[in-house]
Amino acid sequence: MTAEAAGPVEAAGPVEAAGPVEAAGPVEAAGPVEAVDSVLVALADPTRRQLLDVLARHGQATATTLAVRMPVSRQAVVKHLAVLDSAGLVTGNRVGREVRYAVRPAALDATAQWMTALAADWDRRLATIKRIAEAADQEA
Repeated sequence: MTAEAAGPVEAAGPVEAAGPVEAAGPVEAAGPVEAVDSVLVALADPTRRQLLDVLARHGQATATTLAVRMPVSRQAVVKHLAVLDSAGLVTGNRVGREVRYAVRPAALDATAQWMTALAADWDRRLATIKRIAEAADQEA
């Protein structure tokens, strides 16, 4: 028995079908797909993930304070923070001469929601394939 005889298997739809992404900050101007893409690109780097972990554990920190805990220079930390900021993952607030960075969870939450919706879509598709395969086995 072919897949056509048992019914069509739905093809993967566009990323937007997984649900809207709402994030505060610079990624607001981007669409939902671009916002998720910028978060995933930012999180692809282990140094940036480590920066997020440190900020999540300690709250606010300056680039200088973060650089002490990192295997890279202060200048590299500042560049990584700029990528995280443009993805909406951190925010920098000027206090006197210092810029204190803190995690902004909205972009992470939105990306997690998108991933959950995408996983549900794939679970549904795989269940359809399983039903088709089991029906084929029973007919054989």
